[in-house]
Amino acid sequence: MDTAATPPLATDSPPDAARPVASDRTNIVTMLLGLWFTVGLLLDAWAHNNVPRLESFFTPWHAVFYSGFAATAGWIAWTVRDGLRDGRLDVRTVPVGYASSAVAVVGFALAGGGDLAWHTAFGIEQNINILFSPTHIGLAATMLVIVGTPVRAMWADRSLASAPGLRRLLPALVSACLCATLVLLFLQYANALALTAGDVTVGMSRFDEGFTARLVGSMALTNLLLMVTLLTLARRWRLPPGTATLLYLTTGALSAAVTGLRNMALVVAFVLSGVVVDVLARVLRPAPDRLTRYRAFAGLAALVTWSVYLATARLVAGAAGGGVVELYTGAPVVQAGLAVLLAVLLVPSRESAPPDQDQPRVELGEHG
Repeated sequence: MDTAATPPLATDSPPDAARPVASDRTNIVTMLLGLWFTVGLLLDAWAHNNVPRLESFFTPWHAVFYSGFAATAGWIAWTVRDGLRDGRLDVRTVPVGYASSAVAVVGFALAGGGDLAWHTAFGIEQNINILFSPTHIGLAATMLVIVGTPVRAMWADRSLASAPGLRRLLPALVSACLCATLVLLFLQYANALALTAGDVTVGMSRFDEGFTARLVGSMALTNLLLMVTLLTLARRWRLPPGTATLLYLTTGALSAAVTGLRNMALVVAFVLSGVVVDVLARVLRPAPDRLTRYRAFAGLAALVTWSVYLATARLVAGAAGGGVVELYTGAPVVQAGLAVLLAVLLVPSRESAPPDQDQPRVELGEHG
């Protein structure tokens, strides 16, 4: 059969490698605006959980939140402007990672308008109700796409080496940490970091088995969110020093905000455990082509994190109810096992190291 006689199938969009790649400056600006956007959300989360009789949509924290969105939306619109043709978005001329964000900006604006209407009709939610409001879920989903722009853009940039260092990789790392923080915010009913030291010691005692189940379940969910972030980043790049500390700092800041700073002892200890996890990453250098080290890092990172968490709670709150030795010793081991399982699922077999060959790079220059 003459295969040359059969023309290749045409596609509407070329592969990502043929599309422009955002410049470092573009990703840095997107990261900074995403940080502004997320800080506004943390302020709003603090207000919903700590300001009684909150009855107005027009608040200082909403001003920070929505101004952050407006600035981010304006920047993304400027970045993708060359791809707008007759009111339609041509993804072939938009930097990789930014087309979905342009769509998400429109979705966020619609959800924001719906949120105003929802509050006008049903009032301002308090406590756990916040997390299940349909308009809030819409805001969270679209915001996740927006703040995740730099990590998507840099992940697709094949000219970016597997070990670019902290300074070069910072936009992707901050973006990933903001995404994890946003997810944890909407799972805060199972966020172990939102508990106080006294809560933890009660959970580790014989007082209430139902609360104990809630505590260890929250530890498992929080642990998986942290580990999936670190292990996913380690699939693409060698984790630079400070990656875990940054992740633990952003998720810890969220947890302190929603509790009105009542859990600061645990948050501080948690961030310090992130420093230890960074040391582990430095020593083990986990990567898909170093499978044993990748899985060992997962298990040890979780073991350190939750051992420090429980030890700090015990030291700060004392031995309420005497504590159950099996819980104190076994709970961190269970989290380590879950982290190793996650590592196996993410990288089931040894992979080749990511290629470092150059990819044609389109710098946006003065146009972002």
